[in-house]
Amino acid sequence: MILAWLVLLPFIAGVLAWLSDRWGHAWPRWIALAGISADLVLALAVWTRSRIELPPGASPWLADLDLRWIDALGIRFHLALDGLSLLLVLLTAFLGVMAVAASWTEIQDRVGLFHLHLMWVLAGIIGVFLALDLFLFYFFWEMMLVPMYFLIGMWGHERRIYAAVKFFIFTQISGLLMLVAIVALYFVHGRATGAYTFDYAQLVGTPLAPSTAWWLMLGFFGAFAVKLPVVPLHTWLPDAHTEAPTAGSVVLASLLLKTGAYGLLRFVLPLFRDAAAAFAPIAIGLGVAGILYGAVLAFGQNDLKRLVAYTSVSHMGFVLMGVFAGTTLALQGAILQILCHGVSTGALFILVGALQERTHTRDIARLGGLWATVPRMGGSTMFFGLGAMGLPGLGNFVAEFLVLLGTYRVSPVATALASIGLIISTVYALWMIQGAFQGREREAVRIHDLGPREMAMATALVAALVWLGLYPQPVVDTAAPTVTSLTTMAPTRAAER
Repeated sequence: MILAWLVLLPFIAGVLAWLSDRWGHAWPRWIALAGISADLVLALAVWTRSRIELPPGASPWLADLDLRWIDALGIRFHLALDGLSLLLVLLTAFLGVMAVAASWTEIQDRVGLFHLHLMWVLAGIIGVFLALDLFLFYFFWEMMLVPMYFLIGMWGHERRIYAAVKFFIFTQISGLLMLVAIVALYFVHGRATGAYTFDYAQLVGTPLAPSTAWWLMLGFFGAFAVKLPVVPLHTWLPDAHTEAPTAGSVVLASLLLKTGAYGLLRFVLPLFRDAAAAFAPIAIGLGVAGILYGAVLAFGQNDLKRLVAYTSVSHMGFVLMGVFAGTTLALQGAILQILCHGVSTGALFILVGALQERTHTRDIARLGGLWATVPRMGGSTMFFGLGAMGLPGLGNFVAEFLVLLGTYRVSPVATALASIGLIISTVYALWMIQGAFQGREREAVRIHDLGPREMAMATALVAALVWLGLYPQPVVDTAAPTVTSLTTMAPTRAAER
């Protein structure tokens, strides 16, 4: 039942946090922190046990919960955990702790209700990473949208309603496309085998006509491309990031985007092997376009939150490129990039949120010369800015290097073009640090530096990014069964072998 508890604990903590608000604002914060911390401890326990007890070649599924639900429609309550989903659950719980801590002083209105929605969206994200019944997966996929809509719309900034509605429309329409594809796959499989089911293991290998496979694959890809996001389906992201509260920005950039990447790895490649292989050159091209477009747009921003948001478009382009390159190195790099981007970008949003809370602005034109006033904040921002640009020794460098090395064997031209994005990332990272913390002071600002709570968060995030940069082998080993299955299933992936 550990899988059920991973989903239930955040939701239970959110309900208790909401009910406890009548006793004071401290209660919801501590209850939410305890609930998501318990999830982190459970996930770490599973990871530790799997690394100690499981022999090489054992089943990739570390835990499995399969219960009857709606038998008449072939729907089961099926949760399962392998190395890929375990890493993403760990990332969700870790950054969930950071999101609660980042909201400690920022959120002063309807605190209990805020933590209910925050825990609700985290429970939905964990459910997405665990669900192996496609109906259940879609249920969790849609469940994420509602609390995130309210987080942006109720606790966001000036244009929060516009950003929340735009986010909801983009993700809801793309989700409906995936629902149509899921239902169509259900009927195609039923007619071919006589078994009408939404179970992932049974649907893998469903015989599909080439044209049918293409349309179904595009239905899934559309939903995941919006979440990732893939250019030109990314336009909801800068607005949502800019208007969301700090915790909402962290969850959006570091976790919600990762559900799109997870969907590509878990569903698109295994379910539609030949169609995905044929689509790979287009997807790699879209990845390169996202890398370059996001990097250029990031450099053109004066709003710090929009700048960091566009860096996400660029960095997730590496994930898309690595997934569809399909080689072992590229897939390892894509999974590492999912984790490293979550840590580095989440940290940048936390720091930008702390700066906005103090100065009441995100406009680089109004900042400048803050390093002397807030050296700890400036140093932390510089560290994560260097991480975002791929400084050797930090996790993003390892991830992007593996993606480029693995993609080179498939498309040297795409690799060369994507490498230009690394150069542009240096420009926007230095522009961010120079504009906000160096140079002359544009307005007289007297603010306090990062306190003990914020320094504890920054230290944990620094440690995670350095560890991923210097010793990524445990992550690579954990994801190895998933990578092996993906590289052996598609005939067109044989170039590397």
